[in-house]
Amino acid sequence: MNKGVAVTGMGIISALGNGVEANFKALIDARDGISFPEILITKHTHLPVGEVKISNFNLEKNLLIANDHSYTRAALLGIAAVKEAMKSSGLSEKELLSTGFISGSSVGGMDATEKYYLEYESSKSHHQFIPAQHPGFTTKKISDYHNIKGFTTTISTACSSGANAIMLGARLIKAGELDRVIVGGTDCLTKFTLNGFNSLKILSEEKCKAFDDSRNGLNLGEGAAYLVLEAEHLAKDKKIIGRVLGYGNANDAYHQTASSETGEGAYRAMKDALEVAGIAVEKIDYINAHGTATRNNDLSESNAIKQIYSSKIPDLSSTKAFTGHTLAAAGALEAVFSILSLQKNLIFPNLNFFNPMQESGLLPITELKHKSVNYVLSNSFGFGGNCTSLIFSKNE
Repeated sequence: MNKGVAVTGMGIISALGNGVEANFKALIDARDGISFPEILITKHTHLPVGEVKISNFNLEKNLLIANDHSYTRAALLGIAAVKEAMKSSGLSEKELLSTGFISGSSVGGMDATEKYYLEYESSKSHHQFIPAQHPGFTTKKISDYHNIKGFTTTISTACSSGANAIMLGARLIKAGELDRVIVGGTDCLTKFTLNGFNSLKILSEEKCKAFDDSRNGLNLGEGAAYLVLEAEHLAKDKKIIGRVLGYGNANDAYHQTASSETGEGAYRAMKDALEVAGIAVEKIDYINAHGTATRNNDLSESNAIKQIYSSKIPDLSSTKAFTGHTLAAAGALEAVFSILSLQKNLIFPNLNFFNPMQESGLLPITELKHKSVNYVLSNSFGFGGNCTSLIFSKNE
């Protein structure tokens, strides 16, 4: 029997707040974190975003980081989330020496390089941020801060990065290559991403409404989330808060920035995750959908789900209307939400939904729902058609 890989800790920071409890409180209160840019300096102040309302200065202060450093915002957010995950798992300094670290990021330290780019030739005062452009630099800064000494790597597969980090960590434990690994993702808001998504004409000027017939685009967000995964022999004396039971990754190779309308990649990812988990499709109690609220994505994901479920579709919602689409961190944030769903026996609402899509008639859950939740399927789909599905289960 597949028992999955034990999850012994988790940490998160998002537009909903700093920490698991703050995020959970917002979810059950149906209170979103969508506002307008205040910390990100941009001319697009009319575009709603899921911004973490803590300045870099205050993040540095909270984390006791000296002024002369090369920590970018994505690294600072990641450090905060990893810190909570480690604390909740009870990891010791000695255990960190053999702990792995797999982190997803799409923008890396781009917030700093775009800020200091124009002064590069005239001043050397911020040259330490030039290497920060690379996503791997962010991973190294987080691991160095926490003195994580085990296998360390970065995944950058756009919006599926965080989910792929979780999948890789679980696979390495199942293969006996690692005994313990911290997995997740971090991304911050940048001019590059806001301008880039705006140029694709997929940003909404109102709060996003996933799976609604009148949906007109996503809200970008920022944040970080990480899980501590442990092999069975290490986790047996710990409180196991959930398990990574299944995972699947597929690429429909359809378009650089759009999903195939048939949802082929998403279908294959979900199908593979169910096969790895070794459970029937009917066992899934809740689908935490990718649900970005763009015309293309929601249609593609709906078609994929309807291929998986020929009859009754389980309770489903997208939580991106709470946090915004946090890109590489999205799959990790939603992994935390999935585990909270298992722990609390709750389905979180799909905010701002009013009218079902004409093409699919999909009806997400729109109010907090109490029910027994034993298995959660969480979807994360990225640019280039990189599709990942994870299945989380209770510790049984």
